[in-house]
Amino acid sequence: MKIQILQLTEGAQNATGLAVIIDVLRAFTTACYVVANGAEKIIPVGDIENAYLLKEEHPQYVLMGEREGRIQAGFDHSNSPSEIMDLDFRGKTVIHTTSAGTQGLIAACKADHIITGSFVNAGAVVEYIKEKNPKTVSLVAMGTNGLIEAEEDSLCARYLEASLSNEILDLDRIIEQILKSEGAQKFKSSEKTWYPEQDLSICLELNKFDFVLKFERQEGILVRCN
Repeated sequence: MKIQILQLTEGAQNATGLAVIIDVLRAFTTACYVVANGAEKIIPVGDIENAYLLKEEHPQYVLMGEREGRIQAGFDHSNSPSEIMDLDFRGKTVIHTTSAGTQGLIAACKADHIITGSFVNAGAVVEYIKEKNPKTVSLVAMGTNGLIEAEEDSLCARYLEASLSNEILDLDRIIEQILKSEGAQKFKSSEKTWYPEQDLSICLELNKFDFVLKFERQEGILVRCN
């Protein structure tokens, strides 16, 4: 098994084999909670205008996500796991659009299979990859806005790589690095209320969930289904 770590939207565009699109803070942590709370489908969208259009065509769908971390006008929910972790999504279809994570899903056109990566389901991701045993695994750290590398995503990619190679890393040290990172500071700012401090600890909880988020194309649209 060849394992490659790629970065940002360009990395997603070049991902081959089984692609793991990683967005720890916060897209794919939030998405895990949405699925755990019963969502029937998640439709990731890159272009926000397409997200609005999809909501207009299907008013019963739940529209959630962010730009620059903030909920947008007309959205039902933001991209905050602490906001939605106790909500009931049973039977619902969720439109999810974010600045980095969903951009990577859409960009990974060369990949044979696409799943998401985060700490909250890292163990399940590793087991899924080992079971599939693909020739190539592309671990894509999406970073900030898909343009600037972010420690939390790069370290998550490194953690997944090590786990797949049966290498033992000091997880406490990884979490310590993330907590000191620039990305983590947003959640400690009293001014940036759209980054709840609780989100940070939620996103760094290892193996909260035992499932993967696998996305497939259905009639030209990328969808995560139960």
